[in-house]
Amino acid sequence: MHTLRLIALVALTTLLAACASSSSGSAYSRDEARKTQTVKTGVVESVRAVKIEGTKTPVGPATGAVVGGVAGSTVGHGKGRTIATVVGAVAGGLAGAAIEEGVTRKDGIEITVKLDSGGLVAIVQEADEQFHPGEKPPVF
Repeated sequence: MHTLRLIALVALTTLLAACASSSSGSAYSRDEARKTQTVKTGVVESVRAVKIEGTKTPVGPATGAVVGGVAGSTVGHGKGRTIATVVGAVAGGLAGAAIEEGVTRKDGIEITVKLDSGGLVAIVQEADEQFHPGEKPPVF
């Protein structure tokens, strides 16, 4: 029974990780590829660490509910089994939602840039690149 739960947890985690999308400054969506981009220049004013919240899709709760329901169905007999199945499905759905959000949460950075045109912009992206005040990165 513990093996079944472990396999289900690994399957859920793998499924949720596959659903994660990138918030990297180096990653472009399929729609952005092969299109002209407008580039603005400026100077980095500040950089601060932020958290990028994880995804909240129906996949995590649904998968968790199925796993929890299956696990609950192995407990008791008759009405007790039915109650255990329902409780397992509800608890699994809640756990699946929490796991999805946690697995897909990312460390990020907020880069504030003073544009050469005089404007000020802030860009949030994954913390996979280094930026420092005084630098002149391109801003899209």
